[in-house]
Amino acid sequence: MSGRETALQVLMACRKDGGWSNGVLKAYTARNRLDSREAALAARLCYGVLQNRGKLDFYLNQLLRSKGKTLHPVVRDILHLGLYQLLEMDKIPDSAAVNEAVLLTRQYCPGQKNAPGFVNGVLRNAARSRDTLKEPQDWESLYSHPAELISLFKERLGGKRLEAMLRANNEIAPLAVQVNTLKTTAEGLTKTLEAQGVEVRPHSFMENCLILSGTGNLEHLSAFREGLFYVQDPASKLAVQCAQLPENQDFQVLDCCAAPGGKSFAAAIAMGGRGHVTSCDIHPHKIELIQKGAQRLGLTNLNAMVQDAAAFVPQWEKTMDAVLADVPCSGYGIIRKKPDIRYKDPKTMENLPALQGQILANQARYVKPGGVLIYSTCTILRRENEGVVESFLQEHRDFSLEKLPLPPVFGEENNGMLTLIPGEQETDGFFISRLRREK
Repeated sequence: MSGRETALQVLMACRKDGGWSNGVLKAYTARNRLDSREAALAARLCYGVLQNRGKLDFYLNQLLRSKGKTLHPVVRDILHLGLYQLLEMDKIPDSAAVNEAVLLTRQYCPGQKNAPGFVNGVLRNAARSRDTLKEPQDWESLYSHPAELISLFKERLGGKRLEAMLRANNEIAPLAVQVNTLKTTAEGLTKTLEAQGVEVRPHSFMENCLILSGTGNLEHLSAFREGLFYVQDPASKLAVQCAQLPENQDFQVLDCCAAPGGKSFAAAIAMGGRGHVTSCDIHPHKIELIQKGAQRLGLTNLNAMVQDAAAFVPQWEKTMDAVLADVPCSGYGIIRKKPDIRYKDPKTMENLPALQGQILANQARYVKPGGVLIYSTCTILRRENEGVVESFLQEHRDFSLEKLPLPPVFGEENNGMLTLIPGEQETDGFFISRLRREK
């Protein structure tokens, strides 16, 4: 199975079944048993097409003799893949991009007799006219973000910051990993990874965070199997750091929406393997993943269990020194990792603040007097971030915002809330707030 065919299968599956591309791609890459080279090609093509769909359609409309021509969905997928290789990649020969697209058309569009010739003609025309094709000027086409979403983002950001974020959303997300300081150091892990041919550089501001490239399948690295690191964006790690967890045998931490486990791992490691982290998620299969991750990392102070974050657990009331509530959200801060988020109807997410507020209020019941509550999301929308916190504080007078302990790059002043914007701080888009319960 080739990377091109796998990318087509993923695009088809996401379009028909509504699955998230990162999960579908991982499943299809494993099912098709792609080697590292073909897996990398499949990922580049899949994410590239999803990130540039509006731009590719802009080019496609110039290449079609019949403007606004209705295309078979699979034919459009194949044309997108071909155009992306021809117009956005510089190391793939034109002949390979065109010929493979024709072969895929014959295989996946057997009822469309004229489709192979049509695909061949369009892509050859694209190769000939690539230097004369008009470039899109509007942000909707240039950055492939729906107009409604751009309008929503404008409420948060001004023009220059907004365009920078839209551009960043279409970049390849770097692979950030966190050092398991219970087993090694950043210097030691760097040497180990470099000896295995991995390119390593330290993150710009996050201590014990490394940016990797050329890893291939992580599970093939001995450093990964030995639990020397785990994958986590610096923004998520920063949320845990803002809780300032001590190395205290009696300290109790609750991570209420834990999957895939990064915050729980960060908390357990920050406490030096002491104290106790209760790691919860509503999905049993995700709990199994957290347990496997904790075992690989050698974390004995972490217990993962199934628990709905919105459902009250009486025996936990006022027992936790710190609660981490990284709640379900629109995900608009991680579009570069999940490019298809941009195509979801924003109206389907308008009720999220109500759920987020419900979870936050429930988790607050578990915080001890004097304890800390971290509320975070991976979105940039005010209604899901500051709006939820402000509404919570109006109803919970025993909680108050507390200054975030941030790295020097963020300056000295903050009001207890921080929004990270993609393209500005070498992190995902993220929101962090720190709340203290009065003693």
